[in-house]
Amino acid sequence: MNSRTSKNILSEKLYNRAIKVLAGGLSRNTIYRDPHPLYASDAKGAYITDVDGTKRIDFANNMSSLIHGHSHPEIINAVVKQIYKGTAYTMGSEIEINYAELLNNRTNGFEKIRFVNSGTEAVMTMIKASRAYTGRTKIAKAEGTYHGTYDYAEISQSSNPTNWGDVNNPSPTQVVDSTPKSVLKDVIIFPFNDIKRTLDILDKHSAEIACVLIDLIPHRVGLVPAFKEYIDAIYHWTRKNQVVLAFDEVVSYRAYYSGAQEIYNITPDLTAMGKIIGGGFPIGAIAGKSEIMKVLDPREKSLKHPHSGTFSANPISTTAGYVAMKIFDKDAVNDLNNLTFLAKKQINEAITLADIPACITGMGSMFRIHFQDQPPRNFRESYQDANTKKIIKELLDYLFIEEKILLMNTCTCMLSTALIKSDIDHLTQALLNGFNKIKPLLKNAK
Repeated sequence: MNSRTSKNILSEKLYNRAIKVLAGGLSRNTIYRDPHPLYASDAKGAYITDVDGTKRIDFANNMSSLIHGHSHPEIINAVVKQIYKGTAYTMGSEIEINYAELLNNRTNGFEKIRFVNSGTEAVMTMIKASRAYTGRTKIAKAEGTYHGTYDYAEISQSSNPTNWGDVNNPSPTQVVDSTPKSVLKDVIIFPFNDIKRTLDILDKHSAEIACVLIDLIPHRVGLVPAFKEYIDAIYHWTRKNQVVLAFDEVVSYRAYYSGAQEIYNITPDLTAMGKIIGGGFPIGAIAGKSEIMKVLDPREKSLKHPHSGTFSANPISTTAGYVAMKIFDKDAVNDLNNLTFLAKKQINEAITLADIPACITGMGSMFRIHFQDQPPRNFRESYQDANTKKIIKELLDYLFIEEKILLMNTCTCMLSTALIKSDIDHLTQALLNGFNKIKPLLKNAK
């Protein structure tokens, strides 16, 4: 299946224009569909309509960033008012302070905060701040985890059986061709959710590591929650070795009111955020201990990390984010998580009815479907070979074209508060139909 139908004439025309002026005809590869992407015309609430008039239920929500769906009226009204006052200044603005107060009060351990422009930038700043604070250069991260596109953060996010090496000592692998070898040497890779192997690897480099970078529920690893005892073990190791414990909550901050870290037993030193905290606009943030954040402070006699950004803390993104996170209060978080629980329950029933090998992983308002009997615990267990990817593409194309449903390309759903039970029922029935269609492919894959 593909997106080329008689109904996609305008999207095809737009793409023919796009390939003449944009690299590959787009600015982010994740939206590409064979033979061409479709183009949005407008979106409201849980629905998005393309330029050819097809309306779909959106379960992707711009890669998890739209916690309230599209065009939430309170966010739009606040942003429009701010636009008339200005979109960016070479000065501070009060909304930056208001928003910092809101987030710092929302999560224990947030003592100071800095706003940036994306999740990638937040993780990058967190890594550089950790280096400046500790005087060390190396970072350690879990195999397969996505932390944005900073050279060091992206290492080994796309490892595969041909290059990932021994599980006792996973190989650091490049994502972008010709990544400097020096970068690879400064990134220590450990297996997610494996306490003994992780600590053994960290011990070998204890005097060199500036920070251990952890995503508590890494999407690329399989949207698999980190075991609490695993996080406890890493926390105690970082205390023993004076290493910064850095959480990447760019995606997972939506999981609970105070982020995914709310249900764990420890408090990280630093946390990177993005996506939902922008209320639909570009943003990122780094928050954590005052002692560490001091490396960014221009009042210090020795400024270890000069940090700025033309659009950092711009009043549009901070206004939108402030309103979005105020609306996403404890009741809203609980309601959305309960709706997600219902979705997973119904989809598990569909899996049983279809009699296919499949399971669901996730946390809070996000979940991912795997075509295997048991939930994976780490990247290697969730790794998809070419045949599995082909089957998933068949399912997603069917849902997109026939059922008018948009999921993320890993068969992942990131729910929004705009969704209601009837949308979940639609998703469940559509998946059951799709499961039955790909069932022969799954049998042949065994």
